[in-house]
Amino acid sequence: MNPEEREELARLLPSPGDPVLTSDRHDLLKDHLMRELTQATPEVQGNRDTLTAPAPRKPSPRRRFAMIAVPLATATAVAAAVVIGTGAFETPTPDQKAVDLLNRIATVAAAKESVPVRDDQYVYIRTQGSMKITDEDIRIFRDSRWNAVDGRREGLSRMTVLNGPPPRPRDPLAGYAKGTRDMTLGIDPNVTTYRELEALPTDPDVLLEKIYADTKGEGSSRESAALETIGDMLDDATLLPEVGAALYRAAAKIPGVRVVENAKDFAGRPGIGLSFKERDDHAVWVFDRKSLNYLGSDVEALLGVGVVDKVGETPKS
Repeated sequence: MNPEEREELARLLPSPGDPVLTSDRHDLLKDHLMRELTQATPEVQGNRDTLTAPAPRKPSPRRRFAMIAVPLATATAVAAAVVIGTGAFETPTPDQKAVDLLNRIATVAAAKESVPVRDDQYVYIRTQGSMKITDEDIRIFRDSRWNAVDGRREGLSRMTVLNGPPPRPRDPLAGYAKGTRDMTLGIDPNVTTYRELEALPTDPDVLLEKIYADTKGEGSSRESAALETIGDMLDDATLLPEVGAALYRAAAKIPGVRVVENAKDFAGRPGIGLSFKERDDHAVWVFDRKSLNYLGSDVEALLGVGVVDKVGETPKS
């Protein structure tokens, strides 16, 4: 590796020991832990607690598309190692190859049938990610979320911590002990609803300009902030073929995209990936190599998405 390549790699990777969480999710985790330390431990019934999410701070425009729940996709230094292991920055491929792949993915997305959705229903999303408690304590979890389509009713986050200590009396981290717990998702007018996502422009040029305008002043660059926002919307956009296609075509217009030939999502599913030089968290989007369906990223796997009538229900297929 020549000096220029080493310098580029050093610039792209996070500094050792720094959390790779986006700043707002890091703050949300910190706030939640502080509440656990200063308030009474929730009553435990078996292995399930019921927690209520507090009214969150008004998110920045870039994060309006994030769900208000326990922090998800907690990327750590481990995730950075995954990027290196999959060859994200070892042998850069021509930009045109990645642009062509994004446009093929967009074509596949646009060809899918749209899902009819009523205002009284809920969007169901199931993910797998990690949560950094300390440098030595990184917990793996799966999270199921139910979000009201119109944003006018409370939702639910059902998180299952797969590793970690069992719940103990008066444990300030009881909410993150091994087991399954529910947390109510409060109504937040600042969070983009499914209906608002549905109304986004589907012309990729118009959409990208809107995202640039909405995220002005965020991130290390306008491209980084735009990619962060696009990534936040991809889970829900799985149900919106035209919007999803527009998001991929908009991303193709942002310079610095590279193909990762042998990528894996956080759940270990293999696929083909896309990395972005301008994205602050260096996450790799992962797609099934044959179907080109979106699998999530190397820091958060998308395990399921659909529409249901009630909180707690799961899609039939």
